Amino acid sequence: MLSPTSIRLLAASMAVTAILGAGAGAVLETGFPMPAGQWAFVLLTLLLPALGWLIARRRPRNPYGWLLLATADCLGLGALGVGLLVSAGADAPRGLLVLAALLASLFVPFYGLSWVFVPLLFPDGRLPSRRWRAGAVIGGAAIAVHWLGILLAPDQVYAISPVGNPLGVTGPGELVVAGLGGLGQLTVLGTALAVLVSLLARIRRSSGAERRRLRWMAAGLAVTLGGFVLATFFIVTESAAIWVGLTPVLGALPAVIGVTVFRHNLLDIRVGLRGSRFFLVFDLRPTVDELLSELAPELEEAEPGEQLGRLAEAVRAALDARWAAVTLADGTRVVAGAEEGEPELTVPAGQGLIACGPREGGFNGEDRRLLRALAVPVGLAIQSAGLAARLVNAQEAERRRIERNIHDGVQQEIVALIAGLELARATGADSETLALLRDQARQTLADLRELAAGIHPSVLSQGGLAEALEERCSRLPVASALSVEPELRVRRFSDEIEGAVYFTASEALANALKHARATAVDVRLTLSGGRLQVAVVDDGTGFDPKAVARRGLVALADRLAALGGGLDVVSAAGEGTRVRAWVPVHE
Repeated sequence: MLSPTSIRLLAASMAVTAILGAGAGAVLETGFPMPAGQWAFVLLTLLLPALGWLIARRRPRNPYGWLLLATADCLGLGALGVGLLVSAGADAPRGLLVLAALLASLFVPFYGLSWVFVPLLFPDGRLPSRRWRAGAVIGGAAIAVHWLGILLAPDQVYAISPVGNPLGVTGPGELVVAGLGGLGQLTVLGTALAVLVSLLARIRRSSGAERRRLRWMAAGLAVTLGGFVLATFFIVTESAAIWVGLTPVLGALPAVIGVTVFRHNLLDIRVGLRGSRFFLVFDLRPTVDELLSELAPELEEAEPGEQLGRLAEAVRAALDARWAAVTLADGTRVVAGAEEGEPELTVPAGQGLIACGPREGGFNGEDRRLLRALAVPVGLAIQSAGLAARLVNAQEAERRRIERNIHDGVQQEIVALIAGLELARATGADSETLALLRDQARQTLADLRELAAGIHPSVLSQGGLAEALEERCSRLPVASALSVEPELRVRRFSDEIEGAVYFTASEALANALKHARATAVDVRLTLSGGRLQVAVVDDGTGFDPKAVARRGLVALADRLAALGGGLDVVSAAGEGTRVRAWVPVHE
């Protein structure tokens, strides 16, 4: 693949070749100073290479710019060949005459490319449909056959050179060559008319900016073909009004392409006037900062799922793609626009992907840089959406666990207590039965308090984080040590921070007892560098963190992440486990 510098040099060299060839051919044909007609020809030939260079440089992956440059080179080198034939005498070297004939014959592919492929592949260098594959092959073959017929024709090239064709075929082969040339030209003209009909059909099916662009191209092709008919008539009659026909042949298509490039913002280029100054503005797309500044108020008010949709629409609008999609790690897709065609540009975004559908004119390196920059906020939105979904699932699981505990435990005890009270009232129960019911009511109350403590222990609300951890460690059936910095014994934090740190430590302690068979645990609560951190270290059996799901710690890790914190687990078989959780706080 060529480097950006090589691409720019190639595009510039092709444009310069076309311009210099046309200029040199005009000078050789009439001498200098040139008449007005030759100056008009040279000026008209400047349009096509200029547009081709601009598109190839701005959109190097778009074949259309290179097609225009190749067409312009055929025109410029063809003009140079005609100039060499006109200026060469009969005694000119044969090698020069052969070269001149070869170059002059390039007018044929110039016309064929202009009539067939320039309008057919407009504006992204692609066929409008698969059905045109056969038509494109027929058109290319017809251009080649027509070119071969002109190259080998024995008569004077284009009827303007005093030198006969050094490559001309005479004798029996002359009829074959003439037949090839005529058949190729008729086929090219027929294909050009089919392209014109196809453009009109596409105009009927399209809408908006695409319809306006196609209208210009259809009009340009119609004018070009009409101009060719006029130019052919004037050549036959040797009329000076030949330029009535040649002007649209050379200028109509470049003019309509220029209109679509500048007026309809085909390549992010705009023409403007400021006072008396004429200027071009490139890169009309907003920057990432501008996009995020516009989106920030909407993103703040939107739910995570809505954020993805708005970011996808921002990507689609910024790159002027037909559609843009954000794909989450679980395969969920959020699409902006009508998803038609395969994605042409895809970049990773956090744990997901951003994909862009086709764009008229294709994508260039600047588009990729813009999309990679947009991938950062999109990746954060994907992470936020995933985190929100996991938190919702964790909250739902916790709600069901509490519901289960109430239904299977306290609710059944209360039902039994009510039944006992009803029986005691009906039978006039003695003091022993009432004492039994009292003890049952006290046990139910104790179970309720224990359940409430599991949701949010009262000691955490009343005494703070350090006191709650001390109370939790004091009830452990194994040796435990708690280390708390002195200032943390009296300092309080928000309920969200204290709850996240406490329940993470509690889950780590429960895992050490249930799964690791630990005989000792060490808990440390510290505050450093704006981070409140708790670490739980046990001497248990340990495990491979990559091979074992953390289960209960996953929901707590999401809870910490929602606060801007994190959780890590370090363990190995036979080496115990270290769980560390932290959240940012203002010191």
